[in-house]
Amino acid sequence: MLLVEALLLKVLAIPLLARIAWLDFTTQKISNRDVLLLLCLGAGGLLLLSLQSGSWWDMGLSALAGLLLFVALFPFWVLRKVGAGDVKLMAVMPFLIGGSGLVLFSMLLLVFALVTVVVVKTPFMLPEGAFRLYIQHMDRKGVVPFGVPISMAVICTIVFHIYSYSMA
Repeated sequence: MLLVEALLLKVLAIPLLARIAWLDFTTQKISNRDVLLLLCLGAGGLLLLSLQSGSWWDMGLSALAGLLLFVALFPFWVLRKVGAGDVKLMAVMPFLIGGSGLVLFSMLLLVFALVTVVVVKTPFMLPEGAFRLYIQHMDRKGVVPFGVPISMAVICTIVFHIYSYSMA
């Protein structure tokens, strides 16, 4: 029963991740409230899974990965290469996906980040005029909404976890 509740917490995170992606795309802002809510959902899900399995390994691995991501990305925020919201969002992601999902998340993040950079750098390939103008505006300002690929990678990882648990 704890597995179902843990998966429900992950499902509840999907609309929040979609909201974060949309707001980051339109305003280039990720609120602390949203990141904190994701942390609570992720930590709650990991706690339920740890109680069910009797092992705290996944919780510890997620905490270590979150700390490592924060420490690794903090200098990029200091140098103004990424936003503070992106750094905090990345630090929370291991709690949301768990240690077992880090490899899949990393691969998906790479794919979605490359797609985002290609879209921002080559807006002439996009079909809609207004959307193209918005992307060109982001390119001129030198802004890339990294919350979008982060959120998309996490959503896909969560969907994969739900699918794999339902097949087991």
